[in-house]
Amino acid sequence: MSDIVSVEWLTQNLGKVRVLDASWYMPADKRDAKAEFEAAHIPGAVFFDIDALSDHSTSLPHMLPPPEQFGRDVGALGVGDDDMVVVYDGAGIFSAPRVWWTFKAMGHDKVAVLDGGLPAWKAGGGALEKGPARPAAATFTPRPNASLVRDFDAVKAALGHTQVLDARSAPRFEGSEAEPRPGLKSGHMPGAANVPYRAVLTGDGHLKDDRALQTLFAEKGVDLRAPIITSCGTGVTAAILMLALEKLGGRQVAIYDGSWTEWGGRDDAPVATGPA
Repeated sequence: MSDIVSVEWLTQNLGKVRVLDASWYMPADKRDAKAEFEAAHIPGAVFFDIDALSDHSTSLPHMLPPPEQFGRDVGALGVGDDDMVVVYDGAGIFSAPRVWWTFKAMGHDKVAVLDGGLPAWKAGGGALEKGPARPAAATFTPRPNASLVRDFDAVKAALGHTQVLDARSAPRFEGSEAEPRPGLKSGHMPGAANVPYRAVLTGDGHLKDDRALQTLFAEKGVDLRAPIITSCGTGVTAAILMLALEKLGGRQVAIYDGSWTEWGGRDDAPVATGPA
């Protein structure tokens, strides 16, 4: 199963996969993802709440949950050990890659992102249903894959000899624009490269084609054969970069789960400003 599937593929395989609506929006968007799900979603889909299915022992937003919690909560959504999972969101490609990565980090590789998300499904004439989902519970067994996750200490130790790609906007990366979350320093990790997540997407919310992605990463000096850590504000859009990198064959990519919300809030985190 590819890491990204088309509307056509999902239409043909809808009855064979578990579909998750992983829509999540920034607070400034003032959108209620769960209400939108209940108003219209892909038939058979269930809602995956990124904030609810997260680690509640930390003040950092939507961090990876403990494996036992993930297994319990995902099983309650009807996802079992043998299921193929397709994740989509209401923006096209925004929050779905975060959940794609979460499943991989929990050892479930049979997972893909719907290219173009719900907008593409609607544009293709796909059927919709409404109302809350009532899935039958299943058994999901987490098998954590630590190679896909980096914490603060690992990232700090990697600076200077491992590629770090920051998916935030250029003004936030350079430190010329304040962070949307109060109390965080502005700037970036020393040595990081800025690849804003929008740069890997088309205007209508699809991943760009391989040639365009290869050109972009080459211009940023990225070596797909070497280890890469992706980061962003809270670990959501970092997963978009990971999806694009894996589409091109990058197989040593990990996400800094705490991302800038953690880094920018710590006194022991070095910070650089200006262009990379």
